[in-house]
Amino acid sequence: MPEQNVMRPVFFGHGSPMNAIESNRYSLAWREYGASIALPRAVLAISAHWYIGATAVTVMAHPRTIHDFYGFPRALFEVEYPAPGDPKVAQEVIELAEPVWVGTDSDSWGLDHGTWSVLCHVFPQANVPVLQLSIDASKPMNYHFELGRKLAALADMGVLVLGSGNVVHNLRRINWSEPEAGYDWARTFNEEVAGIMQSDPEALLRIESHPDFALASPTPDHFLPLVYLAGMAREMGTTATRFLDGYAYGSLSMAAFQL
Repeated sequence: MPEQNVMRPVFFGHGSPMNAIESNRYSLAWREYGASIALPRAVLAISAHWYIGATAVTVMAHPRTIHDFYGFPRALFEVEYPAPGDPKVAQEVIELAEPVWVGTDSDSWGLDHGTWSVLCHVFPQANVPVLQLSIDASKPMNYHFELGRKLAALADMGVLVLGSGNVVHNLRRINWSEPEAGYDWARTFNEEVAGIMQSDPEALLRIESHPDFALASPTPDHFLPLVYLAGMAREMGTTATRFLDGYAYGSLSMAAFQL
């Protein structure tokens, strides 16, 4: 298959839902990224915000836009991202994952803000089918890495795999007075992860022993989408390139990686 048709997996730090309606360096970078690639056949989004007790994929033809947050301006709740689904691609995901069981979700989920707050900039016309893959909260990091390896084949099938989370995500340590700051420990951890992704992605499986891991990722939901990318990198025999970086409110990092 020609190189231009290979959809290299990507990870975005999505940060605040407000990025969906603001024009800032992150939303502009997401738009530039979308303009730089051919339209994929579909997007499989692995979002931090579908964190449940099983691995499942959305199969509905018309996934709803989920406003899974509170306390934000009304304009954010009025955003709709009407991308279609693609049950055929969902079945391909299920088959690639075997013997791992992947359930199907036809009505309980849709597109959460970890997905649409990014894609509304990447593909603003909502003209690419979008599916979501849940993150199984009951499984260890190695499970997600190995499932990422299985899903690497989607790149050659015209499907863009999008991981959406944050390398550093600690809401309890947020400093609202420092919108572009990063604590020293956040920067140290972010740089360690970036070095791993750019040299030996499989080494990400040892990141839990890092002294700043518990601060950077007090819950694993926002970190695990990157583990899928690391698994895909291992299977594809490549490493990642960091093409966007930044910090927010001290305890969030906005790093973006592409294989």
